[in-house]
Amino acid sequence: MIINNEALKQSILSSLADKEMRTILDSVMIHPKSIKDIVKETGIPHTTAYRKIKSMLGDGIIIVEKIEITQDGKKYSLLRSALRSITVKYDMGQVFIDAEENVSSMTTAAEDFYSLE
Repeated sequence: MIINNEALKQSILSSLADKEMRTILDSVMIHPKSIKDIVKETGIPHTTAYRKIKSMLGDGIIIVEKIEITQDGKKYSLLRSALRSITVKYDMGQVFIDAEENVSSMTTAAEDFYSLE
């Protein structure tokens, strides 16, 4: 899908330019994870991870796949990257971004199951 929204383009470019944000995106590309798991896996400090994840959530680059509740009643979100691959092209002062959505296997299976075709 071609990204035409200028604010989203800027968010994607900012995320790709930041090494820690790229590390977070890599971490949640295949399997959804909690922020605690992301911090443990990446080694990014808690406050930095929370701040960058909050920014990417607000921009729609990372999404909440599901919310789980623990036995003691606490809830936490499992996060996943909204985009699987991103191609950026700069030509004569214009930025073109083509991105492939990161569709979860559960979503694909549900769509196949309920498909009328």
